[in-house]
Amino acid sequence: MFITVEGIDGCGKTTQLELLAEWLREQGEEPVLTREPGGTWLSEEIRRLLLRPGPEPVSAVAELLLYAAARAEHVARVIRPALAAGRLVLADRYSDSTLAYQVAGRGLERSWAEAVLAGATGGLRPDLTFLFDLAPEQALARAARADRLEQEDLAFFERVRAGYLAIARAEPERVVVIDSNGPVAAIQAQVRRLVAARLAQARREGDR
Repeated sequence: MFITVEGIDGCGKTTQLELLAEWLREQGEEPVLTREPGGTWLSEEIRRLLLRPGPEPVSAVAELLLYAAARAEHVARVIRPALAAGRLVLADRYSDSTLAYQVAGRGLERSWAEAVLAGATGGLRPDLTFLFDLAPEQALARAARADRLEQEDLAFFERVRAGYLAIARAEPERVVVIDSNGPVAAIQAQVRRLVAARLAQARREGDR
């Protein structure tokens, strides 16, 4: 099973993913915990390029293509091999981030972006995605605002949030929206219940 977490910076998704991985290990699972951009040597180098503040702006097209390159390497070297070995993969961000940030946030053409992402991933899609939703002003107050993307203005993150919510409305079977404006433990309990149910369903279907 391939599970991803999404949301604007400061929404708490990374903390929730790490807690989920810890709980799954306690249940006897051996999840592969990874992140985007990242997960391989090349992808981590691209991450540094993308997130480091620089002397001039990065074009939206170049930004998307760099994310796609990092994702292609990540899928080929980490995600697909792990899934083929029967491992549970937990990823901090995936293609939904590109659609939210570069399409909704930057204004790139959606069909072109989707074609690039399909080429980068070979069509691989998550089985389950948690979208941790939080008002942008609250998320930005939590975030360190240290990397290049975190330094964008409030209007940008409002567009990103709207892009994420549009994805969730279009794919309710895959994307579960979680209200991040609550206690960490309560949010994690909700995540665990949903993951446990999906895993039980996958096992039942596998026994048929």
